[in-house]
Amino acid sequence: MAEYKAPLKDIRFVMNEVFEAEKLWGSLAGTKETVDMETADAILEEAGKITASLIAPLSREGDEEGCHFDDGKVTVPTGYRDAYKTFAEGGWSGLTGNPDYEGMGMPKMLGAQYEEMLYSADVSFGLYVCLTSGAALAIDAHATEELKQKYLPKMYSGEWTGAMDLTEPHAGTDLGMIRTKAEPNSDGSFSITGTKIFITGGENDLTDNIIHLVLAKLPDAPEGSRGISLFLVPRNHVDDNGVVGENNNVTCGSIEHKMGIKASGTCVMNFDGAQGWLVGEVNKGLAAMFTMMNYERLSVGIQGFAAAERSYQNAVEYALDRIQGRSPSGAVLKDKAADPIIVHPDVRRMLLTMKAFTEGSRAFSTYVARFLDISKFSDDAEQKQHAEAMVALMTPIAKAYMTDRALDSCIAGQQIFGGHGYIREWGQEQLVRDTRITQIYEGTNGVQAMDLLGRKIVSNGGKLFELFASEVSNFIDEESDNEAMAPYLGPLAASVERLSDATEFVLNASKDDASEVGAAAAEYLDMFGLTTYGYMWARMVKAAAPKAESDDFYAGKLNTARFFFSRLLPRTVSLLESIKSGSQDLMAMADAQF
Repeated sequence: MAEYKAPLKDIRFVMNEVFEAEKLWGSLAGTKETVDMETADAILEEAGKITASLIAPLSREGDEEGCHFDDGKVTVPTGYRDAYKTFAEGGWSGLTGNPDYEGMGMPKMLGAQYEEMLYSADVSFGLYVCLTSGAALAIDAHATEELKQKYLPKMYSGEWTGAMDLTEPHAGTDLGMIRTKAEPNSDGSFSITGTKIFITGGENDLTDNIIHLVLAKLPDAPEGSRGISLFLVPRNHVDDNGVVGENNNVTCGSIEHKMGIKASGTCVMNFDGAQGWLVGEVNKGLAAMFTMMNYERLSVGIQGFAAAERSYQNAVEYALDRIQGRSPSGAVLKDKAADPIIVHPDVRRMLLTMKAFTEGSRAFSTYVARFLDISKFSDDAEQKQHAEAMVALMTPIAKAYMTDRALDSCIAGQQIFGGHGYIREWGQEQLVRDTRITQIYEGTNGVQAMDLLGRKIVSNGGKLFELFASEVSNFIDEESDNEAMAPYLGPLAASVERLSDATEFVLNASKDDASEVGAAAAEYLDMFGLTTYGYMWARMVKAAAPKAESDDFYAGKLNTARFFFSRLLPRTVSLLESIKSGSQDLMAMADAQF
């Protein structure tokens, strides 16, 4: 596998030139005093160094060795403990944490870039760090001051890791079916009893404690999801001085043998009367958990395209070096037996598709992170409300569309290597395996599509869609006199119109047929994703066009944008036809005919 190189120029382009991060941060009450471009640039530079030099070299060996399970204990692969210690000592675990509890307080727009580099270096390593950040986010938003003071500083310092405990053997997407119990204790704590599965990092030897956020039900809880509460359950007891003590009746029963992310332990966790504390309100556990889920689902999307970035870097290096056949227009390297495979149109098609979707994903993840920052740090109620609505709309697209295209890109990178892509030593097959899970966990991509179309579009009569459509329409109007934008605005407007047509069709059809939403959901999300990426690429063109004549980097942006608009965005036409075919053919098949 080629050495990972953090794409800092691309990252800075999106963050600084496309989305003007410094201008945004200076306008928000919660960031104007904590971050400036000099600070952000230094953080990016160091993140690029530590991910490339410290973490990326672990990826191959970590995948080969995997985690070890013995008598309830999980041991991470060789080198991970030392690397994690160095990483934590650098303060990276608390980058976006609340400064009131010793976090650094950096905005998500910056955190998203750091997460990309972390996941590109090694998905498994990144999971330990990012899930801890997610758990800390929920604690910071909903826990009592006492719990925050006791647990957040240690989590931000990396001394303790965190885990989310949602899924049970019989309850995955339908969390209302969970059976884990929470019995009140006389001291205000609760006794938590139950089994959770698929718990990433639920047990590990990176730190001396793991802080679990566990969904459970009180004895008198209402049925279904309305009766779920959230509890903080440390693996080991912690005294009033922050000293870690004996086990808290929290044990690992086994770890899963998985297709990928093998250096990340995926655990079965048993809680046998473990002492826990309520986070948030009784029976409002899902609402508390979803505070972190918007961030976590964006993080999973970043995880996907970060692996795709690594695949792209590998594939480009290989395509420039591997010589096979001759260019269709004649020999390029006449002194050699063949030309590099990058001369072949089909190889270029795959590389450009990878580049277009990966760079589109980077822009889109930054776009969503921008709204997360506004919703968190703004003191303008109207601005905050708008940002929260856009986060709600965009989160399922960020999770599902980015990861779907990421797997496509990792497979394309593998394909460019030919037979070598199927061999372990080149690293491409690991990226395919590691990326596959991103389409499944944190809510499968089919569930994300249903969430987008059912909850975010149909349930409110398309009002959230209008927020997006209006923003794009305003952009098109503002750039209508910009000659450099002329080739892109028409196709973008047409794509938004098709998406509006699809939205109206489903809104009307679903009034008479309850299956219409489910039948159209996957195609609708893809159509929305493509249109959104069209908007992202138009914004990138705006930033790049003035410099393209004199700088090859910006010229490359324009060439990639032209490819996206000519070869990829037109897919919205066929997606609209699929949506309009309705649910009849899909639902007509009798169960016995499958």
